[in-house]
Amino acid sequence: MRYWLMKSEPDEVSFDDVLAAPDKTVAWFGVRNYQARNFMRDQMQPGDGVLFYHSSCAVPGVAGIARVVGTPYADASQFDPGSHYHDPKATPENPRWISVDVQAVAQGRYLPLTALRGEPALEDMVLLQKGSRLSVSPVTPGQWKRILAMAGLD
Repeated sequence: MRYWLMKSEPDEVSFDDVLAAPDKTVAWFGVRNYQARNFMRDQMQPGDGVLFYHSSCAVPGVAGIARVVGTPYADASQFDPGSHYHDPKATPENPRWISVDVQAVAQGRYLPLTALRGEPALEDMVLLQKGSRLSVSPVTPGQWKRILAMAGLD
């Protein structure tokens, strides 16, 4: 089992939106970074843990815990000319971008980025590295356990 931090803008899909979705499950779409795509395509497996992170908002932070509930598949938004995520070079025969389905598991205390930065056990976390902008990044088992404890979910 692996662990991931996945960033979503709450104006697009918030953790509350996932909790309200059928089966508490949504497609993770719109990833347009090759390294993040490769994590999703090559390493994510059903059952992997996800720190659902709100980004590009007034108080960015971990909003909840989710899990990957399916294998990767072509992100439909890449084929939609009306989508913000349209990629004219992608075709159904040769998709460039993928999605995975994630399901809400638990909502503990909201953990703002400032709290994560103040935790010595998380100093090596990819999210906290200077210049890191990945929307999908790996989380170590130790970081996962610490964040669950901070959120009151241990």
